[in-house]
Amino acid sequence: MPVGYFSLILHAHLPFVRHPEYPSFLEEDWLYEAITEVYLPIIFILQNLHEAGAKPRLAMNVSPPLCEMLADKLLEERYTAHLERLLELAEKELVRVEREAREFLPVVRMYVENLSASLNLWNDRYGRNLINAFRELQEEGVVEIITCGATHGFMPLISTIESRRAQVEVAVANYKKHFGRQPRGIWLPECAYEPGIEDLLKDAGIEYFISDTHAILYGDPRPKYGVHAPVVCPNGTAVFARDVETSQQVWSDVVGYPGSDVYREFYRDIGWDLPLDYLAPYLDENLERKHLGLKYHRITGRNVPQQLKLPYDPAAAREKAAENAMHFIGERIKQAHMLREAFDGHPPLVVSPYDAELYGHWWFEGPQFIDFFFKKLHFDQSEIAAVTPGDFLDSEVPIQVQRPTASSWGENGYYKVWINEGNSWMYPFQHDAERRMTALANKFAVQSRESKVQSQESGNRLGTLDVGLGTRILNQLARELLLAQSSDWAFQIYQGTTVEYSSRRFTSHIHRFDLLAKMLETGNVDEPLLAEIEGRDNIFAEIDFRVYCTD
Repeated sequence: MPVGYFSLILHAHLPFVRHPEYPSFLEEDWLYEAITEVYLPIIFILQNLHEAGAKPRLAMNVSPPLCEMLADKLLEERYTAHLERLLELAEKELVRVEREAREFLPVVRMYVENLSASLNLWNDRYGRNLINAFRELQEEGVVEIITCGATHGFMPLISTIESRRAQVEVAVANYKKHFGRQPRGIWLPECAYEPGIEDLLKDAGIEYFISDTHAILYGDPRPKYGVHAPVVCPNGTAVFARDVETSQQVWSDVVGYPGSDVYREFYRDIGWDLPLDYLAPYLDENLERKHLGLKYHRITGRNVPQQLKLPYDPAAAREKAAENAMHFIGERIKQAHMLREAFDGHPPLVVSPYDAELYGHWWFEGPQFIDFFFKKLHFDQSEIAAVTPGDFLDSEVPIQVQRPTASSWGENGYYKVWINEGNSWMYPFQHDAERRMTALANKFAVQSRESKVQSQESGNRLGTLDVGLGTRILNQLARELLLAQSSDWAFQIYQGTTVEYSSRRFTSHIHRFDLLAKMLETGNVDEPLLAEIEGRDNIFAEIDFRVYCTD
């Protein structure tokens, strides 16, 4: 038996960004960058580890909005064109740096090799279908895929029980569509919990959720093993909480591994360094500068100005990733021994949840770290075993019953990131839409049932509104509400990053919700406008508005 257990949990999520009304759209780059730098490398590394017998084992949330974008044909075509252009630019850059900037040859050659491999993987090995690639990893026993809120809605700030339930049940239905089975676990959006949410999870067949540290640490009664063992709510739903030490070692760019001087500098990009006319074929139609993903410098030092950063050395960075992985395992072994002694022989479980986009996007060497970590974990030691939360539950180790406390993984551990002086204006509009959604769903569901008796005489119409048309409107109302509830908009407003876009996205969904609700209430339906909205916000084709009805 190992001294202790380790559970790596990756949270792969992006907000639903799809703009068919424009030939290209800056925020769609979020998805393209994540596919190239995070999802393709991680899938490839995990598959190779599995085929080499290294037995990687981890849990990963692939959120419903991300699943829907990965399955979308328009975004698939746009990503393919994006990747082809980026490879073309890297090859063009290889010619330029050989002629005038040879100190960057190693990093440019790396990009040409990586992007060529990515294009081959995307087109050939995975057939442009990463959902199937994730699904295969789960079926092969490599990854335990869990779900999230339907649109990453911040559950404690959703005002009605029906809207909270919809975030869970729509997510479960979408998971079943993409992965062909019931999800065992859920990453609560922003790890945000308050008492009562576990009842919605239980009703949807969810066995466990991921929380922040103090959900368990300050729960009642006090946890016998701190956060180094799960607890189970009185209703039987298990809770796995974040370990602080491992979070700091990997997450922090100050004291953590990503801050190493030899790692790639994220903020210096050729999109800002090279002449505009040279870059023009690779920019959007407005020719505004942006990050293109080709970054040639290393961090060099925390206080070193951007213009003084040194050239990136891929070989040195890879060596550092291997060193960090070995150190991380050594620290986990020390931690396991210390905790097991403190727990009188009870084997500890260290839960390490991270945003997946940290690995490869923000920390470029992150996928290499994962590769080295699982190789060393499997071949070089036997004191730590990698498990998923589901594996731990299957072991039938007795688990303490506890009532967790309200919490999130945001700043200071509670809710201030998502409701503060900068974004609190959003919630009266959201809460009004939530109440309105349930009222309209209830009314229409009752009228629909009554209409079945009268369908022969009424021509299957409710007053002046056709039942099928009313159902379309209500389903789209549900989509607009769900998209407005995304916690990403409030988060980005708080961070000050894409304030204008996030504010516009929220208000646009609320506006469309209002337009559609008035169509339903008055019977004056603008079918071309309804079709345009359905084509634009086409998330969750399987949705059924009745999920919002009062029980």
